[in-house]
Order: sequence, then C-alpha cells, then structure tokens
Amino acid sequence: MNEKSNMKGKVLIGLVLISCVLVTWLFGHFYHELLEAYEQNGTLAQSEYSWVLRLLLNCVGYSTIVLPAFILYKYLERINYFDKISNTTWISRILHACFAEQNERLPESVKLKEEGQHETLELVFCFSGLMAAYLVWGLLQEKIMTQNYTLADGTVVRFNDSQFLVFINRLSACILAFARLRWVGAPLFAAPLYKFGYCSLTNIVSAWCQYEALKYVSFPTQVLSKSCKVIPVMLMGKLISRNTYELYEYATAVLISVGMVMFMYGSHDDYAASTATSVSGVCLLALYMSCDSFTSSWQGALFARYSLRPLQMMGAVTLCSCALSAAALLRAPRPPLPALLQHPMFVFDCLLLSGSSALGQVLIYRTIARFGAVVFTIIMTLRQAVSILVSCAVYGHAVSARGALGVLLVFGAVLLRLHCRRRAKRGAVPA
Repeated sequence: MNEKSNMKGKVLIGLVLISCVLVTWLFGHFYHELLEAYEQNGTLAQSEYSWVLRLLLNCVGYSTIVLPAFILYKYLERINYFDKISNTTWISRILHACFAEQNERLPESVKLKEEGQHETLELVFCFSGLMAAYLVWGLLQEKIMTQNYTLADGTVVRFNDSQFLVFINRLSACILAFARLRWVGAPLFAAPLYKFGYCSLTNIVSAWCQYEALKYVSFPTQVLSKSCKVIPVMLMGKLISRNTYELYEYATAVLISVGMVMFMYGSHDDYAASTATSVSGVCLLALYMSCDSFTSSWQGALFARYSLRPLQMMGAVTLCSCALSAAALLRAPRPPLPALLQHPMFVFDCLLLSGSSALGQVLIYRTIARFGAVVFTIIMTLRQAVSILVSCAVYGHAVSARGALGVLLVFGAVLLRLHCRRRAKRGAVPA
C-alpha cells in the first residue's frame, strides 16, 4: 500500500511539473508577442517614458519563472510532499533544494574563526576590495551605456540592452561562487532556494534601473543619489529584521544624505543639470534605492537565520537572478547585440565588467555577513564618492565648491559614525 502511495505521489508530481512547464511556455510565448508588438511600435519605443513599458515587459518575462515556481511550491506545501517522499530521485533532490528547509548550518569552528578575526583589518580589506572592484565596474558601466562603438564596416552603434549586462554580471558571479564552494567541498545550498528568490528579483530590478537611469541622468548624479540610500536601508532593516538603531546612527545617516544633495545641486555640469531632475531619472533612481535597500536587508536576515557562508548566499542569489534575467532576455529580439559581440573592444569591456562585478559580489556578501547591511551601505557610499571624483576627472564632469563641501560632509559623517560606534562598544564592555 505504501509503495502504491509513493507511486501515486510521483505521478502527481510529474503531472504538476509538466503543467508548470506548459505554464512557462505559454507565458514565454505571450511575453515574446508583447515584445514584438513593442518593438514594432516606434512611438512607444521612442517615448521618454518607454522605460516603464520595458520594465513591465521584463516583469512579464520574470513571471515565466516566478509563477510556475509559486504554483509548484504551494502544491508541495499543500500535500506535505517532503514529509511523505524520501530524498532519493534526482527530481526529489532538486525539489528539496528549491523548497525544503535545510538542516545544514555553518560549523562552529568556522564561525569562531570568523569571529576571531580582527574587525578593523577585515573592514579595511572589504572596503579596499570593494573600492577597486567597483571603481573599474562603474567606469565600464558608464562607457558601455553612454559611448558609441564603431563596427568594422564603419557603422556606429550604441549599446542599450540593460538586461544583457545584468545577466552576464550575475552569470559570472554564479560560476565563481559555485566553483569555489565545490572546490572547498562545502554544500551549495544551506537554505531553501526559493527564499533567495525575493532578493534576487529586487536585485535584478535594481541593477536594471541603475543601468537604465544612465540614459536620463549623468553618472555623478546617479552615483550620489544612490548614496542617499543609507536611510532606506535602515528603514528596511527595521521593517524586515526588527533592527534597532542608536540616535547617532540616524544623525549620521541624515548628514550623509545632506552631503549627497549638496553635491548633486552644487554641480555645474550642464549635462547633469539638464537631465538629473527629469521625471524618468528620478523615478528610476527611487525604484533602484527601494529595491536595493530591500535586497541587502533581506540578505542580512537570511545570514542571521541560516548562518550562511557568503559564497552560499552569493551562489543562490545569482543562480535565481540568472534564471529570472535569462527568462526576460532569451526571447527578446536584440538586433544590435550580435553585431556588437563581434567588436573586440565591446567584448573586452563586457568581460572586464562581469569580472569586476563578480569580485565585488564576493566582497559584498562577505561584508553583509560580517558587518550588516547598514555598514555595507556606508562603505559603498565612500566608494561612490571616490568614484564620482574619478568620473569627473575622466569624463569631464564639473564639481563646484559646494559639491566638494558635500563630499567632505559625507566623509566627516562616516568618520563620526565610526567614532561613536567605537565609544559605544567600549561602553558596553563590563569593567
């Protein structure tokens, strides 16, 4: 009787999986038809607010993965699948990795080793690595999205596919994470894969928004407005993880944001002044900050709950991101892309961009796991301030005295925060 019940369960799961595949195919076909209609309508494609339609189309593409996965998860939960079926077949192992709670935890020896490392040195290491990786990444991002490439036949082409850059960045990071985990013999997944889907979705949406925003705002405006996300990250931390913050943390977060605003409105760059206040640019940057704040806060909550290794977080998040971005990418007609892939400089720029992004991802997850989402955001704020100065030097963006004062205010607020944190730790140590 038990054998018949197992066989019946396997048949039902097979039928549900087939149904999910059919739903994926139907949504994919619908998505392809919508994309063709959009590409053929020149008025929509050339509108200033065409990014809204492209974002909605991307979301339809993501739903070809999200909706079938949600249906499958709810069905498995309803029938208590993991309490009835042993983890023996390859299908059950895949379903277990995607939807079942894992019992794997980080070994105590590893945790003690991490806790015993010198905090200041590790903070300097993370900051220096993030600075180098994302300095290269930021300059290449601006070059790829704003500069023209001349093909062999003399044709001048500008790359405009933000989704492609998101995909190759996540793919390189995913390969790096799983290769390293396999090399050291660590488990690839230590938490249900679907739990990483939430921050994966907001991660690729935020990445798409920041690439897309470069069509409407200058790079300095984009980077410094992104630096105002310290307060959104703290609010997300309170909402998701019920974190509490001291008064000095709120005060320095406000000072950092004020410094960013001073820099934005103290710039004499004509391009920045003409485009930074556009409705599309403001909306894209606001959406970026909201999604990115949720991403880091959710990842911090997962680190705390499952005691994940940074590479386990990186591998799971980027795997989900690859699936979601590929679903929105593969069915889309991209006429300029095949020609650009034959351009050596474009290929080199993309490879270097994805490599620096992968290295930066490793350090991002290490920083969030060790110091939390807010400290990570402050580190990235300092990195962005330096990136702005480099971009101004390389691409000719002007910075006024007021803008320079804003940058100094940001650095001063960060140093004040570190000082207050050190004093608070000393006060917490019993005599």
